[in-house]
Amino acid sequence: MEQIPERTTNQKPTSQRHLLSFILLITLLIAFIDRVNISVLIADPHFLNDMQLAGQPMKMGMLMTAFLFAYGTCSFLLAPLGDYLGPRKAMLIAVVIWILSLVIGGLTSLFALLIVSRILLGIGEGLHYPMQNTFVKNWFPVKERGRANMVWSMGITLAPVVSMPLVSALIYFAGWRFSFFGLALIGLIPLALLWFFTADTPRQNSRVNSAELELIESGLVTEKNTHGELEQGTFKQNIKSLTKNTSFWLLVLFMCCQSFVYFGVMTWLPAYLKNARGFSWAAMGALASLPGVMGFFTKLISGFVLDSFGRRAPILLIAMIGLGTGIYSSVAATSNVMSAVFIALGMGFMSFGTPAAYTLLQDLVPGKIISTASGILVGLSNALSGFAPLAVGLVIGATGHTESGIAFLSAVAALGAATAFLLLLRKH
Repeated sequence: MEQIPERTTNQKPTSQRHLLSFILLITLLIAFIDRVNISVLIADPHFLNDMQLAGQPMKMGMLMTAFLFAYGTCSFLLAPLGDYLGPRKAMLIAVVIWILSLVIGGLTSLFALLIVSRILLGIGEGLHYPMQNTFVKNWFPVKERGRANMVWSMGITLAPVVSMPLVSALIYFAGWRFSFFGLALIGLIPLALLWFFTADTPRQNSRVNSAELELIESGLVTEKNTHGELEQGTFKQNIKSLTKNTSFWLLVLFMCCQSFVYFGVMTWLPAYLKNARGFSWAAMGALASLPGVMGFFTKLISGFVLDSFGRRAPILLIAMIGLGTGIYSSVAATSNVMSAVFIALGMGFMSFGTPAAYTLLQDLVPGKIISTASGILVGLSNALSGFAPLAVGLVIGATGHTESGIAFLSAVAALGAATAFLLLLRKH
């Protein structure tokens, strides 16, 4: 058994691992801003006229579909590059690809090239996302991973708050083409941070002093001993073990349910608040942002609870029960205001479980295949969740009530809760 190294110095540990989690936050935040650029542009008449998209809703939809297809596929197919090249090189390549995609989008006047730029963005971001888990697996001892995952996943929560005002301002002051070029310039920020301040492992980073290295590696020893032969196995052997890892596939199913509910709610929430609950446009905009605000605080709490509690599955179960209950209560509420509050609470509970899901992934999978496992998790959950808006729309069309579509999502949350309960029984 590998022994835990003893502290041989009174030197104060550096904080390079915490800087890394901040860099991962900035990178993810900018990635999410880049992907919603099109959502703002299709409301700009100058963009629609220049690209001959006015009155072409199918083509507008294709811009998002092209991205989502490439993103989901490449999360699955390209993630093994992180295990081969290392997360730093893989993430640098990813950022370069998405900067190139934005430059192409800003230069083109052809719809076909605009589609190409969206596919390239999907490829870059699909390669990028799984590397977040690889970095955390390599750099953080188990007792700190909850907070590390909380920090970088905040990028998902903060992106909707930052993206709309930023992209709208770029379009208003400089035109739609500069919205692409401006975001490409902003993309140089994570590129520089990754290049100058990150490494695949703490031992490869000269800014990590011996005290921080001991702190990190002593925290990883127990995990390495737990995985035993898996940490020493070949890539092929580890992949074979992953296919037989029931807990991993239960986690994949959990994330599929969570992502399905998230995209279903985010797509149909404005219509639900406006049409089913009768809110004004102004009130709808404010209330539609409430889930993001709730998610910020619940995610913040989750990171600290994870590291102090040690178990992951109980948090996943609480999160999914809270999500399903919030959504169902929103539909059942007689008060319109309480309906909006309940759905915000439900989405807040969902955010409470997100850091726990990624922390459990890092617990379950040996370091040599963490990029691949993360790619499978992200790719499958995104691929399935792409059908969520359509499924909710079909339920609404069949029943004639928006409330029915929202209630359907609570049933998906119940399936996620059942999955979390099975993980709880497996003592995770």
